[in-house]
Amino acid sequence: MQSFSARHLLGIKDISSTDIETIFETADNFKDVLNRPIKKVPSLRDITIANVFFENSTRTRLSFELAEKRLSADTINFSSSNSSVKKGETLVDTVNNILAMKVDMVVMRHSSPGAPHFLSRHIQANIVNAGDGTHEHPTQALLDAFSIREKLGDVTGKKVAIIGDILHSRVALSNIFCLQKLGAEVMVCGPITLLPKYISSLGVKVELDVKKALEWCDVANVLRIQLERQQIKYFPSLREYSLYYGINKQLLDQLDKTIVIMHPGPINRGVELNSDVADSEHSIILQQVENGVAIRMAVLYLLASAK
Repeated sequence: MQSFSARHLLGIKDISSTDIETIFETADNFKDVLNRPIKKVPSLRDITIANVFFENSTRTRLSFELAEKRLSADTINFSSSNSSVKKGETLVDTVNNILAMKVDMVVMRHSSPGAPHFLSRHIQANIVNAGDGTHEHPTQALLDAFSIREKLGDVTGKKVAIIGDILHSRVALSNIFCLQKLGAEVMVCGPITLLPKYISSLGVKVELDVKKALEWCDVANVLRIQLERQQIKYFPSLREYSLYYGINKQLLDQLDKTIVIMHPGPINRGVELNSDVADSEHSIILQQVENGVAIRMAVLYLLASAK
């Protein structure tokens, strides 16, 4: 097995396509483990991992915790909502106090873009970015690409449309970097108000008509409207957004091919996806969740092995 070249997983931008393939090959092995009656291996038995979440999370946090337990790591969980951060403690002080307890690795989510990069320059432990603001979410992009590879056999040459709230999404940026490194063509689609001004400079196609995007793509990765990040109104109403950009069975039935539907979750049912699509044979949303544990096991294992 090839080794991993990076000390941290801060973003897809910072790792090579060889690293991505190494993660996928390792995840293949761990997926076999997850389907066995005994789903645990002693790979990280002597490693202690701190899950440091300065922002709310359900799926990502549970997925990392489960991956750590499956690898037999010792884990501690930190949530800023009931911590000394409320008393004014700095990020570096908070993490250094955790590291003083002899923690080897930090899985971190933070609302500020670049927070894990900043921390990596101040502490010795390995850092895994579990999402930093609207910047990157590398393990989500890895599990998305891994799920495409599993469903379609390969990522190279596939056409992937990322549809929805691109402006406020950390998933979109990581997905663009990851898919391009693996040789896929990428299109973004959404209302012009939800597309970043710099987006075409990333070498992606831009489409404002969701029907044209669906006709073009092999895979549609549909993103949630992130109302909690929107300080102003970017479109008139959710009903109007759903009317122009919501994906329903009728829309898919009009296509002359079968496409794969993905979503990083949580789904706003009836807004970006109707239930008749989210729960259909087109959808691999639950496979993404399952693959997330295997991918995170692979990342943690490779970073620990690289020490």
